[in-house]
Amino acid sequence: MTKLSYASGISHEPLLGSTIGDKFDEIVSLFPDNDALIVHHQNVKWTYQQLQEQVNVCAKALIASGINKGDRVGIWSSNRCEWTVLQFATAKAGAILVNINPSYRIHELEYALNQSGCKMLVIADKFKYSNYEKMIMELAPEIAHAKIGQLHATILPELTTVISLSDTPPQGMLSWSLFMEKSKECSTEMLEKRQAALSFDDPINIQYTSGTTGFPKGATLSHHNILNNAYFVARTMEFSDKDRVIIPVPLYHCFGMVLGNLGCLTHGACMIYPSEGFEPLAVLEAVSREKATALYGVPTMFIAELEHPEFDRFDLSSLRTGIMAGSPCPVEVMKKVHSLMHMKDVQIGYGMTEISPVCTQTKMGTPLEKQISTVGQVHPHLEVKIIDPETGLTAPLGTTGELCARGYSVMLGYWNNEDQTKSTIDSARWIHTEDLATMDEEGYVNIVGRIKDMIIRGGENIYPKEIEEFLFTHPKVSEVMVIGVPDIKYGEAVMAWVKLKEGEKSSEEELTEYCKGNIAHFKVPKYFKFTERFPMTVTGKVRKIEMRQISIRELGLDRASKIETA
Repeated sequence: MTKLSYASGISHEPLLGSTIGDKFDEIVSLFPDNDALIVHHQNVKWTYQQLQEQVNVCAKALIASGINKGDRVGIWSSNRCEWTVLQFATAKAGAILVNINPSYRIHELEYALNQSGCKMLVIADKFKYSNYEKMIMELAPEIAHAKIGQLHATILPELTTVISLSDTPPQGMLSWSLFMEKSKECSTEMLEKRQAALSFDDPINIQYTSGTTGFPKGATLSHHNILNNAYFVARTMEFSDKDRVIIPVPLYHCFGMVLGNLGCLTHGACMIYPSEGFEPLAVLEAVSREKATALYGVPTMFIAELEHPEFDRFDLSSLRTGIMAGSPCPVEVMKKVHSLMHMKDVQIGYGMTEISPVCTQTKMGTPLEKQISTVGQVHPHLEVKIIDPETGLTAPLGTTGELCARGYSVMLGYWNNEDQTKSTIDSARWIHTEDLATMDEEGYVNIVGRIKDMIIRGGENIYPKEIEEFLFTHPKVSEVMVIGVPDIKYGEAVMAWVKLKEGEKSSEEELTEYCKGNIAHFKVPKYFKFTERFPMTVTGKVRKIEMRQISIRELGLDRASKIETA
């Protein structure tokens, strides 16, 4: 009988049956004097008891400001202590936190605020090239003449209150300090009553996914979704209250707020933010200064740290584990993280926002070969299967197909978007990831590409990751991304964008020659583009759709791109 690509996660540990607020209070009672939150760029260092004091003040201020259970509260900011305080405070007050991408521009902000129906918005004043106060004033000029909490904006009809993290916000916006003062209008008993009235199945978070086409979709997550996923991700890394975790990934994304913040919270570990946005030097300094035991990041972050000219100056020997996720990791990078960064137990996680986010993960004791070439095995209490995209049937082991997942971590749905929810989650509650994968006999999963990223050249299915892994072995190559571009003869042709190591020079001819005889002829890139950077999302994911658009324009492939296919 043919063995099928299906696995279920067995666990002797039960799921947590509590809200985030209740779990938070439980951890504070166990580890009140443990370091909870360290934010280098704000000179913040709070114990769990001190963090709880901040969170309770914020939760009371929310209630005093008229925020009811189920109301949406947006946060539009880079990594700061206020982000974390608001995350836990909304969970205690029963409000739904809406994570807004710090790189959003005006039209994207307008869509997210209106689609989610945000009643309150907390914003940073500025970050990098974004002036948040200016952008919100452009959208809602009525703020300048509105009383605090009584905004009536034509374009943002649901929004009543804007809070700025600036010390001196514009007229009509409330400063964070004055907002926190409002807590005096809410008693401890009122907060306790609100918290006790919450269910762990209540929605608590909306995260907008960056779709390649159309408007973003708001993945709606419950206490149960994200608290348990955070717990089991950290449990798989054997976290304890002694761990100190560097979190350079954005908090607005599941990687930061769930795997980072909630992962630490569920075990009494310490959250450390080295900078507002990712800076490799700040990360290296933070690891050394704080004697960190774990480090998170996407592969591009680890590459930037490893290649930093001052890398050898820092003592990273305290590191033991961490998570590398968000996009496929080149094998050679993983080997360097093992040897040069001392992260022998670094783990690869796979998932998506809609799965809260992790459904497979490597674990302690995973053989090196599996650790560097797979995304691990199914998570506790979850199921995964790989299906034939054409028939929907579970594929035999070792066969490429679409990865699907089912269990407690699958989102409640897309906020106010029933059609998209139904197209992503089938009638049996399997969520379809659109990622192509294989599974071996031990249940290890290997991601080979995206359904939409797969290149079909003259009938041959080509998976970019395979070519990327090969080209990465070239001694001059620092990073490489492979895409398909239109081709009149074959339908699609292979193209590689290549970033060379500092000081190196190469050519199309050199890389083509390197490929010949080592990979199949139809996989050898027809085009190469040498670049200093790739188009990226704020979470460090490469935007291949944008690479394709740029390549079509630069290569003059407009005619080929307009050929219709069945």
